[in-house]
Amino acid sequence: MVFRSEYADVPALDQPIHDAVLGRAAEFGDLPALIDGVDGTTLGHARLDRFTRRIAAALAETGVRKGDVLALHSPNTIAFPAVFYGATRAGAAVTTVHPLATVEEFARQLHDSRARWIVTVSPLLDTARRAAEKAGGIREIFVCDTADGHRSVLDMLASTAPEPDVTIDPAEDLAALPYSSGTTGIPKGVMLTHRSIATNLTQLSALVPSGPGDRALAVLPFFHIYGLTALLNAPLRTGATVVVLPRFDLGQFLAAIEKHRVNALYVAPPIVLALAKHPAVDDHDLSSLEYIVCSAAPLDAGLATACSRRLGLPPVMQAYGMTELSPGTHVVPRHARNAPPGTVGKLIPSTQMRLLSLDDPQKEAEPGEEGEIVIRGPQVMKGYLGQPEATAAMIDEDGWLRTGDVGRVDDDGWLFVVDRVKELIKYKGYQVAPADLEAVLLTHDRIADAAVAGVTDGDGNEVPKAYVVPQQGAAITEEEVMAYVAERVAPYKKVRRVEFLDAVPRAMSGKVLRRELRDRERSASPS
Repeated sequence: MVFRSEYADVPALDQPIHDAVLGRAAEFGDLPALIDGVDGTTLGHARLDRFTRRIAAALAETGVRKGDVLALHSPNTIAFPAVFYGATRAGAAVTTVHPLATVEEFARQLHDSRARWIVTVSPLLDTARRAAEKAGGIREIFVCDTADGHRSVLDMLASTAPEPDVTIDPAEDLAALPYSSGTTGIPKGVMLTHRSIATNLTQLSALVPSGPGDRALAVLPFFHIYGLTALLNAPLRTGATVVVLPRFDLGQFLAAIEKHRVNALYVAPPIVLALAKHPAVDDHDLSSLEYIVCSAAPLDAGLATACSRRLGLPPVMQAYGMTELSPGTHVVPRHARNAPPGTVGKLIPSTQMRLLSLDDPQKEAEPGEEGEIVIRGPQVMKGYLGQPEATAAMIDEDGWLRTGDVGRVDDDGWLFVVDRVKELIKYKGYQVAPADLEAVLLTHDRIADAAVAGVTDGDGNEVPKAYVVPQQGAAITEEEVMAYVAERVAPYKKVRRVEFLDAVPRAMSGKVLRRELRDRERSASPS
């Protein structure tokens, strides 16, 4: 069965991403586009547009040409968007790099993407230099701030070089080249065209509208496609304001909401957890908040409800997508009043979905059954850079992309994401979703955070193991954890082992890094 959006199709947006986002900058003028949430520095929409044009001119003068790749290696700053759009205006594709990447990881991305230019910040300069030396082929490293021996983006703003006149084919030319593990564990360059990213903005805009006067707090990383779309492209396109924080620190986060009267939050589940449970929330005036959108990882319905009730807000809205989908396919509309708890939303315009059988991927799941989510629409990536076989395994000849996620659809078209296909635990033939058990664990008042992964027991069977972070100052035993879960789930879903941690390993997007948990388990097992 093919599920289709209940919303009218939208035409593809055939514009370069810098024009799609900044095309109305002159109209918005001095309205604040970006505010540094730490020091208060403010940049208006028109100035941001001018800065991107000067950076584009300086990059072109330096030698950046259409088809080049520029690596942007930085935490969230108000300079990040100016560099991103300046690079695309010069004709380059931007490969965004995790600011905490190791030298080896960074070098691997530089080599694979064939990047020739790096823009970083002075605290990360040593890593960038070493990665460039290891990868080879880097022509120059720039910094967003200042550093001896390196040209600064700040100096580029005074460039008198002519603005480059680059002809871009939005359907074919790459705007962004983020790296994603997809449904395997090997990071690959995701080729996102100007059209796929820009069109996804139009697909999402009617369901989660924003405009002048709206203020979103950007703590999710811009290098991740979720942050790039939800916290840069979408709000800047509509004249909204983005308050920028370099990382998530709960006190700084809450203070920024209060000081800058933030009304929109785009977050991942760990932040929802903090808003629902941490005592510091009560020390701040968060009355400006109007809505919260959560994505990047599964969010338990009970946790979402606890968060919205505590803050006196409408239910936390979820969204769904992945890097390979530019990234959005589903969202709970901001105007929705009947969204069932736990749903990630409905199909956005111009998007189709199917559910494949978990037992036989060549067949579709029966109505009402869970299945692997596959998507078709204009937001599907062009493919993986230099990896035709991996691309073919991900996207079939009819354009359907396999997400690797397990979902079900109710009678009203709401999608519920259960878990990852490869993360489902097979306990004696039964399928156990780690996210289901994590949701139960997080309802315990002495558990601050938790993750679940499949491990092998003494008999060679895969069993669910819980990794638990106790609330500060709270005591809880392994037996109590297992008993608590056992009382609330079917017998085959019970947690069989427990380990206490100081912190659950998570990506900056909020996803549990189960691979690290499994590696931890293997290293602890006797050889």
